[in-house]
Amino acid sequence: MGLLDNNMIDYYDSEHQVKVPKQDWMEKHLEPEYWEKGTQSRKSKQQWFKVNIDILMKRMRQNDNDTHILQWMHGCEGETQPDGSLKFVRGMDMYNYDGSDFLSFDDNHQVWVAPIHAAEETKRKWDEVQVLKEYTKGYLEKECMEWMSKFRGFGKEKIEKASPPEVYLFTRKVNIEQNIILTCLATGFYPGEIILNIKRNGRVLTKEDGLVTSGYRPNHDHTFQRRDHVEILKSDVSAYICEVEHLASKRHVNQTWENPFVEDKGNTNVIIAASASIVIVVVAVAVTLVCLKLRTSRLDCDEENSPHSSLSSVASSGSDKPVRDKKKPDENNPLLDTDKPVSDLKKPDEKKPLLDNDGDSMISSESGRASTQSLNSEDSSGSKKTNPSNDSGAERK
Repeated sequence: MGLLDNNMIDYYDSEHQVKVPKQDWMEKHLEPEYWEKGTQSRKSKQQWFKVNIDILMKRMRQNDNDTHILQWMHGCEGETQPDGSLKFVRGMDMYNYDGSDFLSFDDNHQVWVAPIHAAEETKRKWDEVQVLKEYTKGYLEKECMEWMSKFRGFGKEKIEKASPPEVYLFTRKVNIEQNIILTCLATGFYPGEIILNIKRNGRVLTKEDGLVTSGYRPNHDHTFQRRDHVEILKSDVSAYICEVEHLASKRHVNQTWENPFVEDKGNTNVIIAASASIVIVVVAVAVTLVCLKLRTSRLDCDEENSPHSSLSSVASSGSDKPVRDKKKPDENNPLLDTDKPVSDLKKPDEKKPLLDNDGDSMISSESGRASTQSLNSEDSSGSKKTNPSNDSGAERK
């Protein structure tokens, strides 16, 4: 596919084997001959991938039944000058095998760089071909820059029309019950360059804090999106803010996250005060009941010790002793003049609280400079892939 400032401008349909424009202005300004030539170039490159991936699989002694991927990306980056022209900044020509860097071209020193042992043989062969190195350098610094200037001119109206981002801050569950993932999403912006930070108590979170970013991803309407996330505790009371700045549209957003899993301190105080009031009322009721019980017991004892009660007892028992010989009850302690000992007296019912108080809290321009990129990336996946050692040069426009 072809990219301009991270925006797809064309791609190769491998099923129908044809190069297809992705932007209306690409189809409008480029002749049919351009697309026919591009189709033939991509067909040739598709065959090149098949041959070279087979070489790599044999070199690495890999199983033919496994799926392997060889990718190639080349392009250039320029900086817009005051007069509107583009100045070359750097060129890129690199290969990736099964998700790892395999080989890249050092434009400044005109040498190929092999980060892994399996690529060293290819590096030696390509370094010996001086014309290949000169051609690659010339394409990156001149031809690529010329194509980028043309494409920017064709799509100037679309490219210069900036679209601001929409910002969302939300959470989702994880396997650990006590944790959640906090995500900041910025979407719908163009060009595809943006500053996005998640801050905890004013400090920008990084990879060391567990921050994960998706990078820039295209939307269906040619705008972009990016989402960053970090895993935190539900009980975390820190202040989290998602900060988004889109220089092209001059949009600056600060979105604050309100933790719904932590009770508001003000509400908690109200609940505690209400609970305390209920407890006081319950205790007061219990004390009143105890006092009433004691008073009832006292009245019962007074009736039992009255003169009429004593006479009735004497008559029924047939005692010869006069009433005056009976021992008078202690008027100061009527509870002791009962038929039962003090230990057998029924204690007042101690009521339990009426309420348990265990409530549950519950990319067209970069910062500081205007820049642009034109990238052409080739990708091939299948049961076989390739090694760039048999290619005398990269695909050119």
